[in-house]
Amino acid sequence: MKTSLRFTRSAFLCTVNALGMALMLCACIVGPDFVRPATRSSQHYDPQAEQQSAGGQFEMGKRINGHWWSAFRSPKLDEVMRQAIDGNLELVAADATIRQAAASVAAAEGAFYPQVNVGATAGRQRTHTASEPSVSNVYAIGPRVAFDLDMFGGLERAVEGQQAFADLQKHRYEAAYLTLTGDVTQQALLLASANAQIRAVQTLLSNDAKNLELVRRAHQSGTTTRIDVSLAETRLAQDRTLLPPLAQQRDAARHALSILAGKGPADWIAPDFVLDDFASPSSIPVSLPSETARTRPDILQAEAELHMASAAVGVATASLYPHVELSASLTQAASGNGGAALWGLAAGMTAPIFNGGALKAERQAAVDGYNAALARYQHTVVSSFGQIADTLQAINHGAEQNAAQDDALRAADTSLQLNQQAYAQGENSILQVLEAERAYEQALLGQIRVQTARYLDVVQLFVALGGNDAGVIVPNVATIRTDSLPL
Repeated sequence: MKTSLRFTRSAFLCTVNALGMALMLCACIVGPDFVRPATRSSQHYDPQAEQQSAGGQFEMGKRINGHWWSAFRSPKLDEVMRQAIDGNLELVAADATIRQAAASVAAAEGAFYPQVNVGATAGRQRTHTASEPSVSNVYAIGPRVAFDLDMFGGLERAVEGQQAFADLQKHRYEAAYLTLTGDVTQQALLLASANAQIRAVQTLLSNDAKNLELVRRAHQSGTTTRIDVSLAETRLAQDRTLLPPLAQQRDAARHALSILAGKGPADWIAPDFVLDDFASPSSIPVSLPSETARTRPDILQAEAELHMASAAVGVATASLYPHVELSASLTQAASGNGGAALWGLAAGMTAPIFNGGALKAERQAAVDGYNAALARYQHTVVSSFGQIADTLQAINHGAEQNAAQDDALRAADTSLQLNQQAYAQGENSILQVLEAERAYEQALLGQIRVQTARYLDVVQLFVALGGNDAGVIVPNVATIRTDSLPL
């Protein structure tokens, strides 16, 4: 009997080992291996815009060195940018999301290792024997080890999907970083523009007040009519209406900078920017489409989503094949006054036979999801190139508009001076002077707005190109911070 038992146990172990080795030999990872989409072969965004760049402003095929906003050579902007990067709450949230994704990858990778658990039970049982029933205490305690062979790579594809999701979170952090730096620069420029327009309007109001005083004196001396006085008063009143909207633009930009820095408007006030704090870049590096597709965060996000969809196809494909798990247990059990050590070793396999087509449908759904993700990726790439092409043209047209606006300002200034001189000599009416002032006012404010628009177009181009890798510091996810967790 003992010999037979040893033979049976030995045969079982040999069978399990042979089964395990056979399964390991035939194991393979099913599903598609993710291949990064090919880059665009085009070397241009808009050849016409690139060739017509003002003074060769665009340097095609060049990359940005250092922080992209340093091209404006503004120490004040650099200081505000540092404060915003350190305090921005959206970056804090993106940082925590990256760590969360890294923890999910670690949790998924745990399935590659043997799962060791310990179990214990205790109770009372009643046993019916041939003579009479007996009641006794029973207990059992011992470890159990289970290991999934992952024959067809279902677990590995699941981990691959989690890793792609972690990459997605990193690229979302990069996108949030790029958006933050772009928003800070834009709000600083809007603040500077509002301040410049406010000063221009204040100068105009001062001139309006001087004209009104001049007309009133002329009226008292009998050289002008009451109509001229009314026209001067109307012009002063109309120009005063220009200040409140500009003050609102200035205050809104200040508040926006405070929020971007993670502070309330009452807790931190951004410095007053002026347009002289910024210098127009003499040349703008413009990376080629193939490089932009490898650095722009939203394209990298779409690529990570495509990778996740590819891994999902692998998981769905693996579910069509058998699933094998090895397990072993050692239990110390007792009943009544007796006890024994029990052990067990098993190899279990489950294989789908009939499920109403559910598994095949799930795989087809995963394949369709991959195709949808691929289309979204391609759309993101094409849209980003279109955005860059639009911005290149906007910068060119902005340069043309700026030159025309400079000519208009010079002409308006000359006309105003001539009309003021003629009025002082009694050669024209106050209406002509006021019209000349109006033309100068519009030209001056137009010049400020055009200059601001040119700066904003350059900012949009830098952001559309994806900024630069040197500016983004992705958080280290080697450790998970718990200092902020509630106790």
